[in-house]
Amino acid sequence: MAVFFVAPYANMLLISFLTPGSGQPYALPFTLANYARSVTDAFNWRVLWNTCWYAALTAAICLVLAYPLAYRLARARGRAKAALLVIVLSPLLLDVVIRSYGWMILLADNGLINQLLRKLGLHPVQLMYNAFGVVVGLTHVFLPFMVLSLLGSLETLNPDIELAARSLGARGWQAFWRVVWPLSLPGVFAGTVLVFVLAASSYVIPSLLGENAVLTMPLLIAQRVLTVFNWPSGAALAMFMSVFVLGLVGVYAVLMNRAMRGLR
Repeated sequence: MAVFFVAPYANMLLISFLTPGSGQPYALPFTLANYARSVTDAFNWRVLWNTCWYAALTAAICLVLAYPLAYRLARARGRAKAALLVIVLSPLLLDVVIRSYGWMILLADNGLINQLLRKLGLHPVQLMYNAFGVVVGLTHVFLPFMVLSLLGSLETLNPDIELAARSLGARGWQAFWRVVWPLSLPGVFAGTVLVFVLAASSYVIPSLLGENAVLTMPLLIAQRVLTVFNWPSGAALAMFMSVFVLGLVGVYAVLMNRAMRGLR
């Protein structure tokens, strides 16, 4: 943690207070101007809002898709469970770039989906280089993380609890909402936070599936560092984004803790 997390963040924090150098990435003196420009620029706030919105939408979609699969995995036994786990984990064996290019083949203007629409006599639609394509790619890449987070929580639930609720008169959905769902909230919290943070910090997927039409904070930070060659400004933006995302996660944690306490 000290070598791979604390030290890089400390170095980035130090750079964020320096001045853009002439012929070098940064130089003295120390200044607060980088943070002042980052926080007061309305454009940065708009990009940050879009980034958090895409991440939250991805987390919500992953939760809806992953919960039935995780529930089935938790109740499966033997070879069936092993086969389902292999199916869930197999996408993690491929690099994110490869999976993004796979979606580009499907979603491009001349991709497989639009070619099928043309053969059916339908008008092609733009499925890539927009928010839709980015969210699809993010959902596909981070869905296994949601499944594994939910699985760890659902496996701890005794199936007899649900049967007891059914025997006391609860219908299928009532037993789920009153018994299974409340007890699985720790896994829901862990999965949504994990997917939200990973989606908000994703760089490859928005750059390939969104290109210039979808700008997120990681892309903006990369532009500041690599294109404008303003390392202090990029470091300040990165710290600004980190603090903002951690603040959102903190508020979400407080709300989830209250919800879980209210269900006890």
